[in-house]
Amino acid sequence: QLQLVESGGGLVQAGGSLRLSCAASGRTVSSYAMGWFRQAPGKEREFVAVISRSGDSAYLANSVKGRFTISRDNAKNTVYLQMNSLKPEDTAVYYCAASSVVGAVVEREMYAYWGQGTQVTVSS
Repeated sequence: QLQLVESGGGLVQAGGSLRLSCAASGRTVSSYAMGWFRQAPGKEREFVAVISRSGDSAYLANSVKGRFTISRDNAKNTVYLQMNSLKPEDTAVYYCAASSVVGAVVEREMYAYWGQGTQVTVSS
């Protein structure tokens, strides 16, 4: 069983940066495409970014392109989301997820494993 634990969330002013981490245990994360999703109050959980198993390709939602970067360190069994130029509309609980599906997986239904989430709050 793959277990995922997110960290790095917090309160930041607009224009600031945060780096989220997702530490995996139980199985090697290199067997999975890894994604980040977020859910704001009253809204559905939405796709943010995904990175391939080897880390050689990534896909980001249009709303975060140019501001967020997803990366992974398979040796450390960890995935990261670097968030720059944060906006108040980025405020949400951010979730790390793992998918065994090959490709740029954006549908949350394709992810079998989820972390508990970490809160990101961006003040204006």
